[in-house]
Amino acid sequence: MANLTLKQLRYFEALARLGHFGRAAEASAISQPALSMQIRELEEGLGTALFDRGARAIRLTGFGEEFATRAREILRLAEELEDASRIARDQMAGRLRLGVIPTVAPYLLPQVIADLTQVYPALDLQLRETITPKLLAELGEGRLDCAIVALPVSEPSLVEVPLFTEDFVLVRPLADAAKPVPGATDLREMRLLLLEEGHCFRDQALSFCKLQAAAPRELMDGSSLTTLVQMVGAGIGVTLIPEMAVAVETRLAPVSVAAFGAPRPSRQIGMVWRRSSPLARQFSAIAEVVKGVRR
Repeated sequence: MANLTLKQLRYFEALARLGHFGRAAEASAISQPALSMQIRELEEGLGTALFDRGARAIRLTGFGEEFATRAREILRLAEELEDASRIARDQMAGRLRLGVIPTVAPYLLPQVIADLTQVYPALDLQLRETITPKLLAELGEGRLDCAIVALPVSEPSLVEVPLFTEDFVLVRPLADAAKPVPGATDLREMRLLLLEEGHCFRDQALSFCKLQAAAPRELMDGSSLTTLVQMVGAGIGVTLIPEMAVAVETRLAPVSVAAFGAPRPSRQIGMVWRRSSPLARQFSAIAEVVKGVRR
């Protein structure tokens, strides 16, 4: 068997994850023919196929599935070796792949990026915005270094560091501004607009309202907080958003914002990283910078 290279494993992982030569080549910053050649050389070196190539899709073979699991572990360990070398140089420099959930990213990241750039000018910050399950999966696979999510994530392999706590507020049509603020029980009787499945903020809002499921006319989904607030402005219903989103999302919408009475719905935002990462001290320092944005 020919010697495998980390470059080949990275190309293989991209193709296994994306299931498409064009998208994998784009993600790997090489041409599609070059990617195809690398995969072909890898399969020839192994003496067996890693992918079943169909007319419309490619799929991992049985051996390919097993190979993918081992390849991802090797790539994760290689990343940690690179991290260890950064520690030996005692530098806060180089690539930092930071994931952030969508209900935090637009409101926190601009100031976080500015502060991190000022404090650590040699840091190459690479950002990834997506929902919590995907961030945790990418952390586990070594494709992210750390992530800002809602706590707890209750994953033994990850370190959780609290950053701050914030309340949720009620957003309702401007015409309702003078009405009493509804409680959780009242909200269950209203048309509640929430983020679509997969967003942890949706689950937190449902928990506050003690809702497990609702009829379609009572519960409507949106893909972003912006969409939800605009739907409220159109008179379709009411929604909950985190405090940090108020200034941005309600600026151009005919809505009113109200604080809930005690006990107020809230969430704790924190930073997580792999327990096995040698960069724990550096991540803790970055977490302190993020905390400073909210003070």
